[in-house]
Amino acid sequence: MIQPDLINRSQTVIRALMAVVFVLVIGTAGYVFIEGWSVLDSFFMTVITITTIGFEVLHPLSRNGVLFTLFIVFAGIGIVGYSALAVARMLVEGDVERIITRRRTMKEIQKLRNHFVVCGFGRMGSFICQELRERSLPFVVIEHEPERQDKALQAGFNLSPGDATEEDVMLQAGIKHARALVAVLDSDAANVYTVLTARELNPQLEIIARAGEESAQKKLLRAGANRVISPYKIGGIRLVMGILKPAVMSFLEVAFDHKQLDLELEQIGVAERSVYSEQRLVDTGIRRDMDLIIIAIKKQDGQMVFNPGPYTVIEGGDTLIAMGDKSSLAVLEQKAGENL
Repeated sequence: MIQPDLINRSQTVIRALMAVVFVLVIGTAGYVFIEGWSVLDSFFMTVITITTIGFEVLHPLSRNGVLFTLFIVFAGIGIVGYSALAVARMLVEGDVERIITRRRTMKEIQKLRNHFVVCGFGRMGSFICQELRERSLPFVVIEHEPERQDKALQAGFNLSPGDATEEDVMLQAGIKHARALVAVLDSDAANVYTVLTARELNPQLEIIARAGEESAQKKLLRAGANRVISPYKIGGIRLVMGILKPAVMSFLEVAFDHKQLDLELEQIGVAERSVYSEQRLVDTGIRRDMDLIIIAIKKQDGQMVFNPGPYTVIEGGDTLIAMGDKSSLAVLEQKAGENL
C-alpha cells in the first residue's frame, strides 16, 4: 500500500496529463470539424497552440477557427503549465522513485510466507527489525508516519505503509500467511485495535503485544494477544538484578545477546514420534554429543519443568528450551522435529 500523500500527488499528475490528452483530442477534432483539415494537420495545430511554440500556421483560419483557437489557447496553456509543474514536483521530491520502490516492495511482500509482521517502527520496532534481519528471518514493517516510513525503507526493510488497525493494511502485509505479529505501537489503545484486527484476520497467528500501562495487559490478552510484554517492568527488573545480582545479570545478557558469543537460546518442538520421544534426557545424548544445555522443558499442558534432571522423560509435543551454539541447535531442531 503506497503512502496516501504519494497517492494523492500521483493521482493529481495523472488527472493533469489526462486533461492535456483531452485538450489535444478536442483541439484535433475541432479543427477537423471546423476547418476540414486532416487529422495530422489538426493535431499539429493543437500542439503548437497549447505549447506556444509559434510555428507558422499550415492553413488560413476561418472566423470560427480563430475563435476556436483562442479557446484552445486559454484552456490548453493553463492545463499544460499545471501538468508540467506537477510532474516537476514529483521528480524533484523523488516521489516517482519512492512509488516505484514501494510498489516493488509490495510485490516482494506478496511472495512472503511464514513471516513476521512488526507493527510500529519506533525505537522498539526498529530494534526488533534489526534483530530479525540479523537472524535472516523474513518480516514486514507496518508504519503510518512518513518519517519512520522513510527510515524503514532506507534500512532496506519491507514496508507496508498505513495504519496497522486497518484491515486493508494488514492484508497488504500478508497477515493471512504470517507466522507471528508484534504490536509495538506508541499507544496501548492502538495496540489493542491492532491485536483485534490481526486476530480476526488470522485466528492461528502468534501475537505478542507491548503494554505501556498495567491496565492494558488484560485488554490486550482479551483482544487476542498470546503474550503481553511490559518494557518498563522488564527494564525495572533488569536494573534491580544488575544491582543485587550482577553476575546473574551478566549471564542473562550473554544468554540473550547472541552477538557477544556464538550462543543462542532456542525453543525446539518435539514431534509426536520423534527420536527423542519417550526417552530420558540422559539417554538422548543431547548434552554429551551436541554440547547443548536443556534449561527447561515446556509440557503440552503449559507446565514448565526448569533444570530437568537426567531422568526426566521427554514426551512428544514437548518444547525444549536449549542453549548452545547455532549449528548444534540446528541439528537438535532437525532431529526433534522429525517423526520416525
